[in-house]
This record gives sequence, structure tokens and C-alpha cells, in this order.
Amino acid sequence: MEKKKKVVISKEEINSKVKELGQIISKDYEGKELLIVSLLKGSFIFTADLVRNIDVTTQIEFMTTSSYGNNTETSGKVNIVNDLRVDIKGRDVLIVDDIVDSGLTMNVIVEHLKEMEPNSLKTCVLLDKPERRQVEITPDYVGFTIPDLFIVGYGLNYGDYYRNIPYIFTFED
Repeated sequence: MEKKKKVVISKEEINSKVKELGQIISKDYEGKELLIVSLLKGSFIFTADLVRNIDVTTQIEFMTTSSYGNNTETSGKVNIVNDLRVDIKGRDVLIVDDIVDSGLTMNVIVEHLKEMEPNSLKTCVLLDKPERRQVEITPDYVGFTIPDLFIVGYGLNYGDYYRNIPYIFTFED
């Protein structure tokens, strides 16, 4: 039996917020070259939509991390499965992820990339869930701040499914 879905953030709300974030980032990086580091797999949809709304010279690279497996809660251990294959020294870097929950993944990636001496390093997330934070980290750009509930869709998965849903939802009992 399929669980009932409750929409938390609609497709229209997401599209509007992504456009707004793209405009803000474009203004902040005006006249600069931006390197976007997208954290796979969860952020690929958000990153694709976001970069289409950024109006500065942009390069996109990907890193793959893992901390959830097929669970609904982080394991607490962050693995860098695929690292960057470009030199970021002296570059303006924006890390893009779907969600900051515990903050563990973003914290590990920020510290890892800082060692590579970028000119600037900022973070952008579609969703921020501060109630779950286990480390001190605040994203620079946030689409939506949400309460502590398990959400799925728009890149966020449950197991290996639901990433393709164009809105964000939770399961109702």
C-alpha cells in the first residue's frame, strides 16, 4: 500500500524561490567567475534549476558524499565518495546542496574545500532544517527554512526513489 503524500512546498513555490536565489547570487558575484560545487546526488535537480537562473560566468563541478545510505537519518559519518577534479585555489566557490540538516556533510565539505585555498567559499541550500543541527554552520543562501520533518521530492530521496517529484512532500500516516 502506498503512503499518502502531503505537499510541504509546491512546484510553484520552489520555482519562484530558485529564481530569486539565482538573482541574488548573480548580483553578489557580478563581474566574477563562479565555480559551483554541487553535492550529489540530492542537489542535482536544484543545481540544474539554480544555474539556469544565475547570470554570471559559471563553471559547474560535482562531488559525491554519503552519510545516509538508505536510512531516514544521517549515520553521522560523512564520506567523500568522489572529490573535485579541478583546482579551486583563488576561485570564488559556491557549494550547492539540497538540504542542511545535521550540518555534518556541509561542515566536512566546507573544511575540505577551505584547505584548497579558494578566494571565497559560500554555501547555498534549498532547504535548511536548523532544529536538527549537530555542528555550528549557517548556509549563506537559503531557499526555505523548514521544521524537523522527513521530506522527499525535488532531488530528495527515500531509499533511491522520489527524487524526480517536482515538489517537496512528507508522508502522512
